[in-house]
Amino acid sequence: MPKIISTHSFRGGTGKSNTTANLAVLTARQGFRVGMVDTDIQSPGIHVLFRMSEEQMPKSLNDYLWGKCRIEETAYDVTERAIGNVLEDAERPRLFLIPSSLKTGEIARILREGYDVSRLNDGIQDLLKRLRLDFLFIDTHPGVNEETLLSIAVSDMLVLIVRPDQQDFQGTAVAVELARKLEVPEMFIIVNKVPSGMDPDALKQRVEAMYSADVAAVLPLSLEMAHTASGEIFANRYPTHPLTRALETVVQRIVR
Repeated sequence: MPKIISTHSFRGGTGKSNTTANLAVLTARQGFRVGMVDTDIQSPGIHVLFRMSEEQMPKSLNDYLWGKCRIEETAYDVTERAIGNVLEDAERPRLFLIPSSLKTGEIARILREGYDVSRLNDGIQDLLKRLRLDFLFIDTHPGVNEETLLSIAVSDMLVLIVRPDQQDFQGTAVAVELARKLEVPEMFIIVNKVPSGMDPDALKQRVEAMYSADVAAVLPLSLEMAHTASGEIFANRYPTHPLTRALETVVQRIVR
């Protein structure tokens, strides 16, 4: 059975999109068919990590949500960009990106008019079937809104990204409570951007006690990650980096 994984953070700036993209790439490298949907329609960005320009994305999630096309028409095969040379006709691994539009007019329309959120659910289910996906990652909009609640509700797994920051901690408590009310089958936390000098084990224990939830990884604040400036996939550039190794342990939890 395919698995839907939503990645969420209560506030922006946690590194959620970078984490989502790297997890998706590392999952595909395990030999799976993987999709990524950017539902952060107000501030899309995951496509940047795959060096996709607006011209290379003539159709987006927005077009599907407004009934202009089928959902699979918005899916772009980024396997070669993300993984390297693979057989063009190979079934696996494959990696597909479903971006949101960068056009200011379309972003303004979403903010002004909204859209039928139930159509997003239909699209997610169609993607699983029509692309024959093993895993679908949903990169959510920070905070809580209707599309975020839907993404969490339809997920088999929720990955919460949090920084060691008091505002993050308080906001994440809301997300954890919502996930429990929505009865998400599995939820865990990634603590990201942890400065040197913090004890990762003590931090892990503190966060687990705070939310009564597992911490799957404590990721260090990385200068190398900052230097990539969201312009490439970190795990590809630094395959042996401790941050990549920690993400690989998260992937093992996702695919098991």
